[in-house]
Amino acid sequence: MRQYILRRILFGILTAVLVSLLVFFLMRIAPGDVALMIAIEQSGGEASGITDEQLENIRQSLGLNDPIHEQYLSWMGGVLTGDWGESMFTNRSVFEEFKSKFPVTLELVLLSQLVAVLLGIPAGILMALKQDTKLDYVIRLVSLAGLSMPSFWSATLLLLGGAYYLNWNPRLGYVGFFDGPWDNLNQFLWPSLMLGYISAATKARMMRSTMLEVLRQDYIRTAQAKGLAAFVVTSRHALKNAFIPVVTIIGITTALALGGSVVMERIFTLPGIGNYILNGMLTRDFPVVQSVVLIFAAGVILVNLLVDLSYGWLDPRVRFQ
Repeated sequence: MRQYILRRILFGILTAVLVSLLVFFLMRIAPGDVALMIAIEQSGGEASGITDEQLENIRQSLGLNDPIHEQYLSWMGGVLTGDWGESMFTNRSVFEEFKSKFPVTLELVLLSQLVAVLLGIPAGILMALKQDTKLDYVIRLVSLAGLSMPSFWSATLLLLGGAYYLNWNPRLGYVGFFDGPWDNLNQFLWPSLMLGYISAATKARMMRSTMLEVLRQDYIRTAQAKGLAAFVVTSRHALKNAFIPVVTIIGITTALALGGSVVMERIFTLPGIGNYILNGMLTRDFPVVQSVVLIFAAGVILVNLLVDLSYGWLDPRVRFQ
């Protein structure tokens, strides 16, 4: 067990290093000149009076003239010591900005996954128990729609349809949970539903497939022949074994929810990490994009590790080697 965890941690570190190299070099080869963008902003949006000397001074001050390997090692050294650098445009600490914005994204992801689990798992179980009935067909149709519609499209449709037909819009902006718990939850309701609906559809389809496979096993028929109640057979014998592949889907959809939060935060004007990294990409803000992408990658690696370790708890027959 310890060797397995250690090996996974080492592979995770290697993956994080590869991600850091990829995002670092992609930011350098992307079209556009960050020094020119900064000079235009400093001049109030006028690009006509900017000289080559000004651009060179900006590049020198940002360290962009240093050898590429020195820039990478300097950035990685800062990340490992907790110094993520400063934004090239706002001169604010990236780490401090991350600390202030991360709770917004974390709340959105957790609430969306809570919605997905509460809707998807029971729906999948119902579809399996009521196979080929009207209820099964209806839920399958709803879940298929969730798999087919991107979250940004459904969220945009919600805003446009509510405003045009019902003269209604969900609350936009952000209210901290401790400043107003009810307003905070009311504000996160719709983005969580839009993001969670997609995940719920995936979980429901997987739950149905695995439950149907488990319900056909011999030990399920034996439990039924003993006269055990249907609820006992389903909850004690079928559900735990059927849940193992679904746990994998939960881990994957949690990672996808981090990416989906970028769009949801933009649409519902939430000041989270998604909005922060999107603005950084639009302005070519190297320290912001590089650091946040690396932290997201580390989060995905950690989630996958926890999911794999949960297999041993769900099924004692699983052995880690």
